[in-house]
Amino acid sequence: MSLFSRKPAEMPTPDTAQPGRGDALALNPTHHVFGNSFVEPFPAGSEQIVVGMGCFWGAERKFWEAPGVITTAVGYAGGYTENATYDEVCSGRTGHTEVVLAVFDPSKTSYDDMLRVFWESHNPTQGMRQGNDIGTQYRSAIYTYNDDQMAKALAAKEMFQAKLTGAGYATITTEILPVSKFYYAETYHQQYLSKNPNGYCGLGGTGVSCPIGLARERG
Repeated sequence: MSLFSRKPAEMPTPDTAQPGRGDALALNPTHHVFGNSFVEPFPAGSEQIVVGMGCFWGAERKFWEAPGVITTAVGYAGGYTENATYDEVCSGRTGHTEVVLAVFDPSKTSYDDMLRVFWESHNPTQGMRQGNDIGTQYRSAIYTYNDDQMAKALAAKEMFQAKLTGAGYATITTEILPVSKFYYAETYHQQYLSKNPNGYCGLGGTGVSCPIGLARERG
């Protein structure tokens, strides 16, 4: 990750996007932290969340450290280029943002809990950037798998916006859309900060707590 990335911050259109390829990128699918597979099939009964919150190296670590998470991976979503490479995504011509896929056990955690990790771990008000990382690939995003996830994501956004506004922050710019396709990033990006503990992580939250799920936890 470039600490002072200065990439195009305007989304391409389907007509202007970088052409893709039919074959997926080759992967070693063994999770560096958990030792299991981070590609499908996932355990029966598990659920998934896909989010973008800036540099996916630090974002993935936030989720593999969260209770109830079974496995994680990083990749690209929200754009047009099929099976894009990292360099293509960083060019700003694919429309993709860097994302994390987290697979979790709903008997040990919840989608709301996963959303709380998302909201509290970055600043979702910055548009096409996260801190010093600038470009369409660093935009905040939630990509949902069903209507229930969509409803929960929208409700959480509304709750967190109220908290952010009270703390003096601007309007949330998070993109919330149904997931179209998740493309795995190259193997060297997977669990990068486990393989490289001193690696770059520009991720930073707002310090504002997200209230989602707190009433349920308190009974």
